[in-house]
Amino acid sequence: MLATFETAALEAGKAILEVYRAGYAVALKQDMSPVTIADERAEHIILDYLARDFPSIPAIAEESVSAGRIPDIRGRSFFLVDPLDGTREFIEHRDEFTVNIAYIMNGTPVAGIVYAPALGIAFTGEPGKARKLIIDEHFAITDRLTIAVRQRPDKLMALASRCNSNAITESFLTHNDVSACTSIGSSLKFCLLAEGKADVYPRFARTMEWDTAAGDAVLRAAGGVTLTADGDPLAYGKIDQATDSDFANPHFICWGGKKNAVHA
Repeated sequence: MLATFETAALEAGKAILEVYRAGYAVALKQDMSPVTIADERAEHIILDYLARDFPSIPAIAEESVSAGRIPDIRGRSFFLVDPLDGTREFIEHRDEFTVNIAYIMNGTPVAGIVYAPALGIAFTGEPGKARKLIIDEHFAITDRLTIAVRQRPDKLMALASRCNSNAITESFLTHNDVSACTSIGSSLKFCLLAEGKADVYPRFARTMEWDTAAGDAVLRAAGGVTLTADGDPLAYGKIDQATDSDFANPHFICWGGKKNAVHA
């Protein structure tokens, strides 16, 4: 499955970069979020690969959901696809946007890829194994590096979204011994935790499951965890929610490694 994810993500990333470098028009969806032709082309490529190799597994994809194409995933494993996470970064010509594909089983992201085509890196996760991939200018994988979270230090390095910081986030950072905070867009925040470059990513603003699933799969594979405010692992396949739309996430906190043991 990860081989299909890699092929699909690399081809989608190539299509995105062609648009990125050539210029593009920006439209607004019904929820007033931006979308470009790069989102649409990348999603089409990814869904074609998934349908070809896994025709019995439904896929929930951001632009398809916006268009009303939503397969029934009740009681089933399924894919979550965000063809271009960080559209605002893309529009503002910052290179942090990503391609995201994840496989969800029993509400848990068990496999995923996050590909940042403008940065030439990707991250993959499967049970017990997370890797960072180095991608060359020909969209070929030149190296695969095993990654893991680091032990949680006394003073934390936090990650935050450039676009979604708020008072709750600032309060969390103040009360959790955060010594520094780096702002970065898209699902790369999960991946920086996964490779041990930071310790915590609090998200107290709205996200959708396709925004988080692939990065969450990478983080969990690297030894980290994504928890809701109740302390439960973030679950996927959330439909018929009383207080929000289908596939909307609650607030959550991503953690890297566990706290260092206290020695006498």
